[in-house]
Amino acid sequence: MNAAIRAVVRAATFHGIEVVGVRRGFQGLHEGDMRLLGPRDVANIIQRGGTILLTARSHTWRSPEGRTLGAGHLNAWGVQGLVVIGGDGSFHGAHYLQQEHGIPVIGVPGTIDNDLYGTDHTIGYFTAVETALDAVDKLRDTAASHERIFVVEVMGRHAGHIALDVAVAGGAEEVFLPEDEHPAEHIAEVVRVSASKGKASSILIVAEGYPGGGAGVTAAIEAQTGLDTRLTVLGHIQRGGSPVSSDRVLASRLGEAAVLALIDGKSDVMVGRGHGGMTFTPLADTWEKRKDVSRDLYRCAKTLSV
Repeated sequence: MNAAIRAVVRAATFHGIEVVGVRRGFQGLHEGDMRLLGPRDVANIIQRGGTILLTARSHTWRSPEGRTLGAGHLNAWGVQGLVVIGGDGSFHGAHYLQQEHGIPVIGVPGTIDNDLYGTDHTIGYFTAVETALDAVDKLRDTAASHERIFVVEVMGRHAGHIALDVAVAGGAEEVFLPEDEHPAEHIAEVVRVSASKGKASSILIVAEGYPGGGAGVTAAIEAQTGLDTRLTVLGHIQRGGSPVSSDRVLASRLGEAAVLALIDGKSDVMVGRGHGGMTFTPLADTWEKRKDVSRDLYRCAKTLSV
């Protein structure tokens, strides 16, 4: 997100526009926690994970009264357009702010799950995949040496994009996605088939949103095969760290595009990347429409696990 913040500030400055930074998201907007940001305020942040503006969940923003108070702070600062970096929850808040108070809003997709309709990739996704893949590579050394089965749970509450990419890049024997539920018998059969092919160790990737998660897959394998199976839950380690180059470039492009969109009079849309260029998707579509995992990549994962 820092790369996107930097891009917004510097692109706006280039076009002669002042930028006001809101700390802690909608909570800060509700409280009026805001300050001017210039080009030097965002120096040396492109390589940092997280966000210098901090973030927080805001229950007060869900009420019309809370949004009215926030709109009042924006008007007091003379803000004429708002860039919101986040996922569908953040976009809900931005959409209602625009609908109720007429303040132009542009959404920038920032979620490692990569589950927002209207963009090929979201900020943070590439870094999360690389972080998880590094862990899987290390675990494979242990799995091979001890001839064990390792179940690795990666993030993805409602979407399996991270799990699928990590499974293919990490050479996993199987991947379990929220988009495709399998019966418990299938889980054990995967291990049996791998063993019949002479595989002494296996790596299974599970998205946290798969029914039962990694713990459920591990329990099913041990109960039905009796094989020693170890679970590793990567958790929030995937959300931090210095962003990889692909994320820095994506965030920079999206941040600049958000500023240009406001200059062009666009509002209530999310900027994204697709078909080799910039896309603009109505904010409501980002949560009303579903973004599926790549079925071609899913087929590839199955084919290459023989």
